[in-house]
Amino acid sequence: MSKLIAVVFDDPTTAFEMRTSLMKMQKEYLIDLEDSVVVTKTESGKTKLDQATSLTSAGAIGGGFWGMLIGLIFLNPLLGAAIGATAGAVTGKFTDIGLNDQMMKDIAASFKPGSSALFVLVRRATVDKVVAGLKEFAGKGKVYQTSLDKDTEQTLRDALEAA
Repeated sequence: MSKLIAVVFDDPTTAFEMRTSLMKMQKEYLIDLEDSVVVTKTESGKTKLDQATSLTSAGAIGGGFWGMLIGLIFLNPLLGAAIGATAGAVTGKFTDIGLNDQMMKDIAASFKPGSSALFVLVRRATVDKVVAGLKEFAGKGKVYQTSLDKDTEQTLRDALEAA
């Protein structure tokens, strides 16, 4: 079962940097991320979500392929690809997997303007190595919410909230 972790930062860029660091660790098989989203709150108070993967693009590519394949059967592959890509993009746009967008927006409403947060769903992690890999973020963030066990959460808090 995936674990939710939300870390809040006082600036708009550190959440992006931490997500990049976690993605590098994922390539090294130290962590398995199901989803990651950076939420920023602009100076004007508007909340923006930056998904790690674009479901609209993925849907358009998949729909285009299947549309072209079906179009070949009916001797019009270009029309089939166009219709398939459009249908796939629309489906991807309205699909929400992983983290709930509304939940993140509701939480971000309590943030101060100019701040950011990183929300991640973690399937599996080598905790000691991931925490060691996040040492560059010590003192920069505050653990806002987790579904980790008490010991693991405290280890993460100690690593990120240390001055």
